[in-house]
Amino acid sequence: MDFIGVVCEYNPFHNGHEYHLRESARQTGGLPVVCVMSGDFVQRGEAALYAKHARAEAAVRGGADVVFELPLPWALASAESFARGAVGLLGALGATTLSFGTESEDMGILDALARRLLEPETVEAIRAKMADEPELSFAAARQRVLEKLCGEGARALETPNNILAVEYLKAISALNLDIRPLAIRRLGSAHDGAGEGSTRSASEIRSLLLRGENADRFMGAATRAALERDTAQGRGIPSRAALETAILSRLRMLRREDFLALPDASGGLGERLFRAVAEEPTLDAVFAAAKNKRLAMSRVRRACCCAALGITDGMAAGIPPYARLLAANARGREMLAALKETSKIPIVTKPASVRELGERSETIFSLGAAAHDLYVLGYRASEERRGGADWRSGPRIVE
Repeated sequence: MDFIGVVCEYNPFHNGHEYHLRESARQTGGLPVVCVMSGDFVQRGEAALYAKHARAEAAVRGGADVVFELPLPWALASAESFARGAVGLLGALGATTLSFGTESEDMGILDALARRLLEPETVEAIRAKMADEPELSFAAARQRVLEKLCGEGARALETPNNILAVEYLKAISALNLDIRPLAIRRLGSAHDGAGEGSTRSASEIRSLLLRGENADRFMGAATRAALERDTAQGRGIPSRAALETAILSRLRMLRREDFLALPDASGGLGERLFRAVAEEPTLDAVFAAAKNKRLAMSRVRRACCCAALGITDGMAAGIPPYARLLAANARGREMLAALKETSKIPIVTKPASVRELGERSETIFSLGAAAHDLYVLGYRASEERRGGADWRSGPRIVE
């Protein structure tokens, strides 16, 4: 079965995302769209604005046919591991096209950059550059090496969607997947910037909503309805202050060894986090104390989330061992019957069934369920803060 795969976070789903899904379907003759979406915590190292089932339903109402969850260890991984996990999951399901947004549609240069970054010589050159210039971050060292190898084309990696696009292309190649890449030029404002008109970045929309301002014009009516219904039922945007307290309390109970066992904790990050958590009064202060010139702030935030949520080095190795269904429409339900016969990994529609899939699957699912238990502590409705909800939550079906 031919279908489009999309890697996403939809934090939250907005007009630009709807355009991407619509344009992807148009350019492929109306193929169905299967999304792999981060859960309650996202790759920038923070809690999502809305819980995963609400965001998945919003995506289905906005143009997706099926939404699966990217399990927590991959959702909170580096761009490379995030891309490998999500693309690998889509490949195991049988995706024939991978569609992604970019700041440019020059697939030639993106593919050239991906191939260069897969070469051992390039990897070694980046390591050598970082050793020679200790103040350089990985991204800066990578940029300098690629500028020598690819000239002006390396500038494509100065924008975040292009960076992820290159990681997706690397994953397709490294995993030897028969998937056609499809680049859709993104509309509106830059990834984290302010814009004009009805298409804005997710970052700008999050800022508006967290300030209590109206962002309706940037999201479709069906999308808003899904999020507003969850809000009315007490599952709206969780209190950032409550989540910060919950995360800090977990962090302060950890041992030094726990921080040293984190993914991407090299270069002294684990040790600095351990010291910062013991002293600093806020998460922002922890981040500032643990960061240095070589580290992106997103890496520090991810490390804190991983520590609080029990993710250790190696958990995001390979690809996810199952695909957990979060939402689907009528066409998606028809697809699922076929996918269950052809998928190379099990499709989970009932949470309890993950216990039949082996220790690794149950461990990974349990991590996501525990993360949801922390996430709901930010809800204002006390009844919605009950534990164990992820084990009881089936997929949302949109008719």
